[in-house]
Amino acid sequence: MAVPKRRKSVSAKGKRRSHDSLTPINLTICPMCKQSVPTHRVHAECLAEHMKSGAPGRMPF
Repeated sequence: MAVPKRRKSVSAKGKRRSHDSLTPINLTICPMCKQSVPTHRVHAECLAEHMKSGAPGRMPF
């Protein structure tokens, strides 16, 4: 079984793990229901309200 010959240094581990961090989700305020939502997403309720109103085209934001 393969085993490392030398111990991996702290800096080498840090360089390898530099891309493993998570980024927080960007949130914005929905202009229709005033709730915080992820960017570029539409609530099902807001979409249903928009479709029910019969307004053609884009969402009003």
